[in-house]
Amino acid sequence: MDLKLVKIPEEFYSQYRYDVIFKGYKWDPQVDDHNTVSNYVLLMSEDCAEQLDKWAEELTVETVAMEEALLSDLDLTKQLAFPKVMRKNLKRLQNYNNGKHVRLMRYDFHPTNDGWKISEVNSDVPGGFAESSVMPELVNKYFPDYHPGKHSANSLYEAFQAKLDSNKKIAFVSATSYSDDRQVMQYLSDYFSFKGLEPFNASPDHFKWIDNKAICIEEGYEGEVGGICRFFPLEWLVNLPKRAKWQKYYDTTTLSCNHPISLFAQSKRLPLIWDKLDVNHQTWSKLLPETKEPKMIDNKDEKWIFKPALGRVGEGISIKEAISSKEYNQILKNVKKHPKEWIAQRKFESVPLKTENGEQFHLCVGVFAIDGKSAGFYGRISPYARIDANAKDIPILIVKKGIKND
Repeated sequence: MDLKLVKIPEEFYSQYRYDVIFKGYKWDPQVDDHNTVSNYVLLMSEDCAEQLDKWAEELTVETVAMEEALLSDLDLTKQLAFPKVMRKNLKRLQNYNNGKHVRLMRYDFHPTNDGWKISEVNSDVPGGFAESSVMPELVNKYFPDYHPGKHSANSLYEAFQAKLDSNKKIAFVSATSYSDDRQVMQYLSDYFSFKGLEPFNASPDHFKWIDNKAICIEEGYEGEVGGICRFFPLEWLVNLPKRAKWQKYYDTTTLSCNHPISLFAQSKRLPLIWDKLDVNHQTWSKLLPETKEPKMIDNKDEKWIFKPALGRVGEGISIKEAISSKEYNQILKNVKKHPKEWIAQRKFESVPLKTENGEQFHLCVGVFAIDGKSAGFYGRISPYARIDANAKDIPILIVKKGIKND
């Protein structure tokens, strides 16, 4: 078969989990009392891996084309549910040069009764780098017939290295008081340092802007930076103090990952305007379930689910069997009150993978794409069809050539 869940040998799991925490930067291995480090590994066939890679690259070509089309017709962005204060700054994007920045995306794939489907693209600040780069390496010794696949952190480093000038200082920008955000940036920062660059961690308001270039004002790191790697959602920037001049992120010429152009695809409402963009979206249309305005759907029709336009981490998705009735009813109320901030998406039937001992889990494979090239897999599993903050992180290994994935 193409996919197989196999339990990590019980006598090794405890050490593996410690390694994930201390070597894999998984500082938040639990949500409340719920362990989020899976004791399974996902074994994937080479053909399956190649197909997911191919789709991610096709989706990226189409997404970038949509972004460029929207730059020429910003009036269409009125339908994407951006807060007014953000929309006012979209005109700053019109000097965007794709070749001068690093474009990072993560497409979330799910096995369904109708083949693979994608639920969304994490276009703004996708996470999962240590989980896709370190976790497979840590577990690989227990499964010698498989290999870890592509290393997303190294792919990101290579993308920066290819576009950097002589200034090797990279600012890793995040909400520094949040450990789950800081762990993502700390891993990448340490990796970039290991590869010979000069990374440092910063808050998004640690900059001033001169001639559209980012100048760090953080003590010990003062001066112009060569690049910015941002893990601070764009809709959070508006909460910064005025002195931060967060608007300058939108038109900076400093090498950025991700540049705020990523906002367009981050909106789940983008499919509502595909046909007005006059660009190819064949792969998107094939893999993403039908999307409509919420007002067009009876909220009692369980063939459809609702999603917040700028939602993240699976929050606010109305998969009835996966959430409490209280949460479900609250979502329907919110949709009715603010329909322009939501989308309706035709529900796909996620097919859970069964284990040898009778357990079954729903799967999400996040496929990274960096500057148009596939760049590794981030796996999560859940006993429920909604993949959210309670899902477990699972390493993904690819079968070596000449060996069957039985």
